[in-house]
Amino acid sequence: MPENKFVLPHNSKWTTEPASFQLVKDRFVVEAKEGSDFWESTYYGFHHRNGHALLAEWDGSQAIEISFDLKSFTELYDQAGLMLWHNESHWIKAGIEINDGVPHAAVVATDQFSDWSLAPVPDWEGRIVTIRASYQNEAVIIRARTDIHGWRTIRVARFAHQDGMQAGLYVCSPKRAGFKVEFSRWELTAPDQDLHTDPAIL
Repeated sequence: MPENKFVLPHNSKWTTEPASFQLVKDRFVVEAKEGSDFWESTYYGFHHRNGHALLAEWDGSQAIEISFDLKSFTELYDQAGLMLWHNESHWIKAGIEINDGVPHAAVVATDQFSDWSLAPVPDWEGRIVTIRASYQNEAVIIRARTDIHGWRTIRVARFAHQDGMQAGLYVCSPKRAGFKVEFSRWELTAPDQDLHTDPAIL
């Protein structure tokens, strides 16, 4: 994957500010607070709304890609990736999450209740991952890849909001303090042609 200078959208805002965040050598480094997460009710019965999502307005006309390094992902539920947001009970987080000691491509689609899907990607350990979302037909196509692996479609989910959409990066650390993630890209790019055609790798 080519090197890119990380550039934040000028109007981006945190849902909940993390323990720390700073630009370090063209990487945006975010440290999550212990106990941070996003979840709405399903199975566990609790509402977690204190995860760290940095969001900017998104009208869906372009795809969004977020890239980050997995080298710090070691403990249960360490997670980061791409957040699509309408409000605190309607959102989608898509990224990498540690589960049972293995990195998983994970998506939580929330429409008042959260719906979690995940697939193990053990060969992605320590890689630079890119998560991509492209909006079509009141839904989003979510794909993931690494710096050495091609695109993998990991979810198609309904996200039928005509206005008020936001998108950006997120980090959560439900179980520990000190979890830091290095982000290397936040980019808007051409939308997907269709579900069965992989987008170009930038």
